[in-house]
Amino acid sequence: MTFERFVFYVFAIILVYAALRVITVRNPVHAVLHLVLAFFSSAAIWLLLEAEFLAITLVLVYVGAVMVLFLFVVMMLDINLAPLREGFIRYLPVGAAVAALMIFEMFLVVGAKYFGIQAVPVPPGHGPDYSNTRELGSLLYTDYVYPFEIAAAILLVAIIAAIALTMRRRPETKYQNPSQQVIIRRNERVRLVSMNAEKKR
Repeated sequence: MTFERFVFYVFAIILVYAALRVITVRNPVHAVLHLVLAFFSSAAIWLLLEAEFLAITLVLVYVGAVMVLFLFVVMMLDINLAPLREGFIRYLPVGAAVAALMIFEMFLVVGAKYFGIQAVPVPPGHGPDYSNTRELGSLLYTDYVYPFEIAAAILLVAIIAAIALTMRRRPETKYQNPSQQVIIRRNERVRLVSMNAEKKR
């Protein structure tokens, strides 16, 4: 086994572990942190595939921006974990059956018969003048320009939905109105009380 294949298996095991922890942990904050670990492992695998631009984009955009937004939304929503824990055991057999079916379908589609070393050989290494960013940009803005624009519109809708969820008014939430605080007058906040002086005995 070569060193490159060994590194791939190490990061692949970490990625599978992190993905399983995302859907099995009960704390949503812990799930987000495991998703960050999954993104870092995926970026390392992309580096092995000489996709440096995708790896850096995954770390900077998803881990640095999108996951911070996810964590902010999860903490602002104040999710009640008690109802989520009640139905875990009840729906566990159905979830396990669906997961087993998905794994079987993935094995049929992405098996060694179609994606093995014999079917898909290892691509040759590129020279020092190869630019992963240039090749990706030429494909993205020519052959896949419409899917790219659709994905941008979907992300815009997701951002608007996240802002709408965090900015909603809840009756139990305490908030301040700066405009009302600025126009306040002294007689509305300060009350002068007149008291008679008393002599010490």
